[in-house]
Amino acid sequence: MTSELTLLDLDRTRTFLLLHGGGGVPTMAGFAALLAERAHARVLLPTHPGFGGTPKPADLTGVTDLARTYVDLLDRLDLTGVTVIGNSFGGWVAAEIALLASPRVSNAVIVNGIGVEITGHPVTDVRGLSPAELRKLSWHDPSKAPQPANSGPGPDVQALIGYTGPAMADPTLVERLGQTPVPVHVIWGESDGIVSPEYGKAFAAAIPRSTFTLLPRAGHLPQAESPEELLDAVLSVR
Repeated sequence: MTSELTLLDLDRTRTFLLLHGGGGVPTMAGFAALLAERAHARVLLPTHPGFGGTPKPADLTGVTDLARTYVDLLDRLDLTGVTVIGNSFGGWVAAEIALLASPRVSNAVIVNGIGVEITGHPVTDVRGLSPAELRKLSWHDPSKAPQPANSGPGPDVQALIGYTGPAMADPTLVERLGQTPVPVHVIWGESDGIVSPEYGKAFAAAIPRSTFTLLPRAGHLPQAESPEELLDAVLSVR
């Protein structure tokens, strides 16, 4: 399957594939630039097809399909030793990429990911929440959050649901994570009101070769709220 992708490519040496969450590329763009500069790295930041007004093929319907699209991208670019970093929904995609066992992927970083079902720690249902309520759940310090351009849900919400379904989880994922063939670093903002740190610890525990790091003074979007601290955590594990 070949999909048209909108892609920002900051070309250096070590390669990172960054995967945004439901907030779109703007939630990851600043961190991409920081990572490229600090790590002297090649940073790929694609827009998930269907987000940001980009086209989405009719046969691209699920998270595993999207993961295969990105593995195909790495094949076309002939890259090796790639670190995949995903936040929120992007963390789910990163987990699925890791499970595909591509020889081009050396490790993955899941930042406040979603996608697993953890008993006693459900993902917060954000449908119908006001922007102020969402900021309070997503940020350690909501005053740092950018003001939304509009008060209602944007088109990216529909694009997200198109991949995840209303539950935003796959009941098979926890068990499948036990087959993850590469090291995975799970990083979590301690103040995340969308998916709790306990959810994150359970996510990490399901992965055989995982490391868990809790970031202080960060919520669901550490790459936007605490980018330097997130970068230090990412680069601390090779």
